[in-house]
Amino acid sequence: MFVLTVDQRKSRQRQDLVEAAMDTLNGDALRPLVLPFDRTAGDEMQAVVAEPAVVLSIAMELAASSSWSVGIGIGPVKEPLPGNTRAGAGEAFERARTAVTAAKAASGNIAISGKSPLAAQAEALLQLLVLVARKRSKMSEEAGILSDQGLTQQQIARQLGISQQAVSSRLQSGLWQESRRVLSVAESLLEGADR
Repeated sequence: MFVLTVDQRKSRQRQDLVEAAMDTLNGDALRPLVLPFDRTAGDEMQAVVAEPAVVLSIAMELAASSSWSVGIGIGPVKEPLPGNTRAGAGEAFERARTAVTAAKAASGNIAISGKSPLAAQAEALLQLLVLVARKRSKMSEEAGILSDQGLTQQQIARQLGISQQAVSSRLQSGLWQESRRVLSVAESLLEGADR
C-alpha cells in the first residue's frame, strides 16, 4: 500500500492551497484513492493509494508544480482501514512521514521511503523527472499533456493551431517520450517495492 503525505511549501508566504488541492484530487475518478486526501496538519494532506500508477501521477503533478513537498510511504497499513485518512496507522503511514520530511530538502521536493531497495531507485528517477518537468516551457507542457491524453501529433497540431513539426519540436524539447519511459520504469520499481 502507498501513503502520500504532501506538505505545502512556503505556506506562510502563500495562500492556503490544501482545500483546493484536496477537492480536485478527491474528485478525480481517473485516479482512485483507497482513502481520500484529508488535512492532517495546518498545511499538510494525506491519502492512501493502492496503485503505483495513481501514486506516480499525483506525486509528479504536485511536485512538478513547485508548491508541494511530496512523501511516498510504502508498506502495510493497519486494517480495517478507518473512515478517514487522519486516523490511519501502519508502516506506510510512518514511512510517508519520514519521506515528506526528506522531501523538503530533496531534489524536486519528492522522496520515497520503503523497506525494499527498489524504493530508493524509484526515488532517484522521480527526482530527475520532477526537475525535467519544472524546466519545461508552457508550450511544451501543453503539447505533452495532449500527447499523454492519446492525441496524435497531427491532432495536437490542429487543436493548438500549429504545425505538426512544431508539436514534434515541443515534445522533443520537453523530453516527453523519454520521461514517459522513465516513469514506466519508476512504476515497475514501486510495484516491486510494495511486494
